[in-house]
Amino acid sequence: MRIIGLDLGEKRIGVAAADGRTQVAVPLTALAAGNDPIGAIAKLLDEQRADGVVIGLPLSMTGAIGPQAQQTLEMVHELQRRLSIPVDTWDERLTTVQASRSQQPRRPSGRRSQSEKGRRDAIAAAIMLQAFLDSRRSAER
Repeated sequence: MRIIGLDLGEKRIGVAAADGRTQVAVPLTALAAGNDPIGAIAKLLDEQRADGVVIGLPLSMTGAIGPQAQQTLEMVHELQRRLSIPVDTWDERLTTVQASRSQQPRRPSGRRSQSEKGRRDAIAAAIMLQAFLDSRRSAER
């Protein structure tokens, strides 16, 4: 079983993957969100032969559903309508902060390159996916 984790952003979509045997999430890549993020996600899931997808839900620090989380939920509903695999959500609060801290120091200018930002988004997707997998495994016990 192959599960894909997605960290949706306005410019990039961080992508991570895990298989049912190892239950370890690894960062894969970042996709350009582009004009058709739903189509890009559907294509990626097909290429990855995904059996399920987990999408990070950007709740506010209080746990409320703000505008960004509402937009994510609309995409989730569209994906659930179009796909024949399970589409779940998982709280992604602070995953980007964790991902940034795990990366090498920034360039001398203090700014990250686009490839570094893409890597950060993929790491954030892996952190979120791992939390989902760990929670599911804990619930099964």
